[in-house]
Amino acid sequence: MEPYQLITILGPTASGKTAFAAMLADRLHSEVISGDSRQVYRRMDIGTGKDLADYQVNGRATPYHLIDICEPGTQYNVFEYQHDFFRACEQIRATGALPVLCGGSGLYIEAALNGYRLWDVPQNPALRDALKGKSLPELEEILAARKRLHNKTDVDTPQRAIRAIEIMEYLAQHAPVRNEYAPLHSLIIGMDISRELRRERISRRLYARLEEGMIDEVRRLLDSDIPPASLIGYGLEYKYVTLYLTDKLDFDGMVKQLETAIHRFAKRQMTWFRGMERRGFTICWMDATLPDEEKTARTLNLLHTHKN
Repeated sequence: MEPYQLITILGPTASGKTAFAAMLADRLHSEVISGDSRQVYRRMDIGTGKDLADYQVNGRATPYHLIDICEPGTQYNVFEYQHDFFRACEQIRATGALPVLCGGSGLYIEAALNGYRLWDVPQNPALRDALKGKSLPELEEILAARKRLHNKTDVDTPQRAIRAIEIMEYLAQHAPVRNEYAPLHSLIIGMDISRELRRERISRRLYARLEEGMIDEVRRLLDSDIPPASLIGYGLEYKYVTLYLTDKLDFDGMVKQLETAIHRFAKRQMTWFRGMERRGFTICWMDATLPDEEKTARTLNLLHTHKN
């Protein structure tokens, strides 16, 4: 039986992935590779839920990769992520350890595991002009008509939807014909959490982040001359808090719309993960409410069973 080359921990937002992944990596004397599309940005901490304290396990710091690697206002993409991921993965494996990939960005995780050849897609000014002014629902209809469905977890603003259409138009003319990297054989653990508990955790966490200073975090980013449009383009917390700080929404409207958007985001994440199963990935779903110690023990047992 082919040995596992890494362990992947995936699940929707607020399912407790990070603390579990850090404990597992600590037990394996390994390191965590983030599979989150927004935690790559420095100074975007509260809104992206980096929860860096979770990487402290029994007084030890679990090393992590692909967090805080680029500046806010820049546009990091799945093409760059895939190359950064494989570099980190090779570094960890060179030590003899089994890497632990952890995240909720389905497209990033799937690009890492499949090793698809990706393209650094250039901007298409003519296409952008043609789509300018269309609403998000209109853009989503255009996306849905394409055979190559884009990662809907990333399409929560018109800017992201236009970029998705841009990528599809490019791929229609430049279809990948081979893998850039060899696909990886991974034990995939999915965090299984009920819809009701997921919604409760999301709402509780949102209000906690507001108390922790999420609005001040976004204000500091704006004060550092990052354009509002750039922050809005990151979606979710950065979109709605920026709209509030630029007087496009009042506080109550911001909180209500953001809470709804995060719930929808988590639903789209689960849709992506179920799609991964249809595309041939085996995901071992594990009760997210189990203590991290028990989840770790069960995962180690799965590794041992597979090895033997």
